[in-house]
Amino acid sequence: METGKLVVGRVGDKSTVTRCFSKYPLKFIIPTKAGRSETDAVWIYTLTYGGGIVSGDCISVDLTVEDGCTAVLTTQASTKVYKSVALKCSEQMMEARIGSDALLVVIPDPVTCFSTARYSQKQIFRMVGDSSLLIVDWITSGRHESGEKWDFGLYKSTNHIYLDTKPMFLDTVLLENTSVSSIGERMQDYQVIAMVILLGPKLKKIQNQIQEDVKKMMSEQLRAPSIGGISVSKACNSDRYTKPSLIASCSPFGPKGTGVVVRIAATTTESVYRFLNHQLAGMELMLGLCPYQ
Repeated sequence: METGKLVVGRVGDKSTVTRCFSKYPLKFIIPTKAGRSETDAVWIYTLTYGGGIVSGDCISVDLTVEDGCTAVLTTQASTKVYKSVALKCSEQMMEARIGSDALLVVIPDPVTCFSTARYSQKQIFRMVGDSSLLIVDWITSGRHESGEKWDFGLYKSTNHIYLDTKPMFLDTVLLENTSVSSIGERMQDYQVIAMVILLGPKLKKIQNQIQEDVKKMMSEQLRAPSIGGISVSKACNSDRYTKPSLIASCSPFGPKGTGVVVRIAATTTESVYRFLNHQLAGMELMLGLCPYQ
């Protein structure tokens, strides 16, 4: 049963929330003004009572962005997932439909799972040929100030994108402790993992720029050290090699590479915020505000 429903349609010449429903533990905040008044974008903030998701909670959201509209779905702070009780899993589900010439931007703060937490989320996006979509999906290692790093029991995040009913992008990230190794052992020094998906005609320029920036950044960070202008193998000179604090990769997907997925691993949450803010700064004209500023 749905705990939230949103419809964004055109009223006059503006994107407007025409239907909004939510019930415990979910709540929506829709500011009357976000960014410049001449920008045609509606911002929607999601939050939960108690400041997080409690063990056993099940949240389901249905979202429709009608033709020609722009909607931003975001949060006010990180999504906290509290400790699991009796191995119960907390769940979030969202299904979104994006109309012709419409843009949906999903830019939450990261998920932060407490020790022993078990969390699963699934997002389904249904698009047409000229829809546009931006998704940021990311998780931190936990509450560092409490000494928790990758101490949760389960994290699963699934994103499915369909174009005219045909599957275009199917992805699942699964982090789970096993008898062989813990999540922390596998993640080593990295404390954040993130995924950014850009798809559609309205985001083509940003797609091209982010691919160029990531290629340049990683070629510089992973270039072998040299002595007297001669490249030296990192494997034989580990003392000369410093592990990058942020690693990123880009991959095209979809017909003729119409979409781009960026995957990120970083040692700090702040470095990912800076990366996202810099790479998505070009969206300010469309959204009225710069994401993650």
